[in-house]
Amino acid sequence: MATIEEPKNKLKLYSYWRSSCSCRVRIALNLKGLSYEYIPVNLVKGEQFNPEILKLNPLGYVPVLVDGDFVVSDSFAILMYLDEKYPQHPLLPRDLHKKAINYQAANIVSSSIQPLQNLAVLKFIEEKVSPDEKLPWVQYHIRNGFAALEKLLKDHAGRYATGDEIFLADLFLAAQLHPAIKRFNVDMTPFPLLSRLHEAYNELPAFQNGMPENQPDTPSSSTT
Repeated sequence: MATIEEPKNKLKLYSYWRSSCSCRVRIALNLKGLSYEYIPVNLVKGEQFNPEILKLNPLGYVPVLVDGDFVVSDSFAILMYLDEKYPQHPLLPRDLHKKAINYQAANIVSSSIQPLQNLAVLKFIEEKVSPDEKLPWVQYHIRNGFAALEKLLKDHAGRYATGDEIFLADLFLAAQLHPAIKRFNVDMTPFPLLSRLHEAYNELPAFQNGMPENQPDTPSSSTT
């Protein structure tokens, strides 16, 4: 039986309960069986701009991972770092083509959906356009991204996004599907494949334990 490599110093994750970027990393840590200290950063209160956080990540974003003396931010970079250093439960398949599809799906989420729904963008729309335009804006961009993902994955999906094993694309999809359905009320009728994947992720403890409602800093009054 292969042994699970544990970090010599306990990993620290600066996170926010509702951050989908942080959610991706939480799922990866769970899949790899890595224990970590959860350090909450309240984005609504602006704690991401505290000097301590800006020293770790000049952009003032979460997640940030601290592994001993090493600090890395940006969820994609964190996931690649974790996969290289802690190879148990690999996040990427060996097959080159399947690996490329995982990168492509992850990038659709990380570059064409999530940035357009983050707190700073929604605040800008609320202030410069109208509060009533926030939800239509988010739903429009999520639907566009989901339409692309539905087409991309139709010839590659198995039980999960790119087959019958969990890989990188699944982490990005699970973390994006949750707020799309629970928070932004996106109609999933046009996306049967993504809907099926969402249900599959709901059956996985490593995924569910990383979801917003199960974090230490989740407000007691919130379930989404």
